[in-house]
Amino acid sequence: MKLYYTILCLCLAFPTLAQEQPKTLEKEIEVSPFVDGSLLEPNESNKNILAIIIGDYGPIDRNGNQNFQKNNNLKKLAHGLADNGISSFRYDKRIVKQIKKGRVNARMSFNDFIKDANDVVNYFEKQATYKAIYIIGHGQGSLVGMLAANEKVSGFISLAGSAKSIDQVILEQIEQTAPGLAPDAQRVFDVLKSGKTTIDFPQALSNIFSLDTQDFMGSWMQYNPTAAISTLTIPVLIINGTNDLQVSTEEAEQLQKALPNSVLVNITNMNHVLFIIEGGDLENSKSYNESFRTLPPELMDALVKFIK
Repeated sequence: MKLYYTILCLCLAFPTLAQEQPKTLEKEIEVSPFVDGSLLEPNESNKNILAIIIGDYGPIDRNGNQNFQKNNNLKKLAHGLADNGISSFRYDKRIVKQIKKGRVNARMSFNDFIKDANDVVNYFEKQATYKAIYIIGHGQGSLVGMLAANEKVSGFISLAGSAKSIDQVILEQIEQTAPGLAPDAQRVFDVLKSGKTTIDFPQALSNIFSLDTQDFMGSWMQYNPTAAISTLTIPVLIINGTNDLQVSTEEAEQLQKALPNSVLVNITNMNHVLFIIEGGDLENSKSYNESFRTLPPELMDALVKFIK
């Protein structure tokens, strides 16, 4: 009799479980032949704010991952926004789709990334579903987002975005690690800045200046983040972490200085991939491939406060 009663209770419980609604709704969207992404919405009627999330440098997918780097930071960011009633669209960098299709275009330009971001903004603006659209750019995506932000966007958020042009970043790294190569690097950058390419560079710099990357590098270095952010007339939030090994808090301050009415939030111990690091550089670098980590509450608080 007891066994029968237990089975009956379980059977009655299943319909209740089945009727539970998921907290979020996720949908795959192809914005263009180059852009595939995921629209994540909170399962509620009042979902009228959208954040477009743009990833960092390299073949970054919509979740924030690439080869040998899986941390799901952008996926976690999207779910954190959804928990606070904010929809988001995160998308694969166009190189990811090309790799999947086996059709990689070596002549890719930085301007292609700007076009992709503009296409995403235009796609959702035409849907007329959201009363407000925000751009959140992480790392390289910060510069892309600045250049894509326009009157259709209600606000812009820079996450760990550099204040320096890419040639300045690379030159500083070379001066620190191999100062003897700095004059050659400067000479090559001068050629690229003029819109030309060159094969006259030291073999030691071939990973930076290969002919496959020169067009992209040349188009990227045309843009200076402090100049780009200074032109924005929409609300801007700048977020950086004090344990970011790639972008210093001084750079975040330079961005804020370029646009004095922007808001700057430095999060103690947060690193470049948006995790809290209590230890040294080894823990910091390992965290780039540690998907078990969570985003700091201070980050989500700053984002939600600014957006809402």
